Amino acid sequence: MKSTLATALLCALACGLPTAQAAGLVSIEWSADGRFAHELTVPGHKFAEACGKLPAGTRVDWTFEAGAPMDFNIHFHEGKEVRFAARQDGIAGSAGTLQAPVEQDYCWMWSNKSAHGASLKVQLQRRKAQDAGAG
Repeated sequence: MKSTLATALLCALACGLPTAQAAGLVSIEWSADGRFAHELTVPGHKFAEACGKLPAGTRVDWTFEAGAPMDFNIHFHEGKEVRFAARQDGIAGSAGTLQAPVEQDYCWMWSNKSAHGASLKVQLQRRKAQDAGAG
């Protein structure tokens, strides 16, 4: 868990966000059936991030709903480089699938650019590499 939080803090710096502006750095804890769900409020001018290690080839179906438009990305680090698997600005909800290209800590990140707090509901469903082709 320490490496995941360190990765999140490094990303905050690499993405140009002061670490004091973090609303929440959440370590992804998967349930027995491979689910993760989290709800929080992202204060104005702050960000929230959920991070966890994934083996190469793992598929994660993800969805989120926010109470206001936010900048969103999924990223991981290769050395000093930040790689983005998804990136959308000014959205209040989205869904998709991450196919992890390498074993790495992956972070789902939301930045609230508004002056007001906004609710955020996140759901992730992890699938093993052999399940990636199934439904």
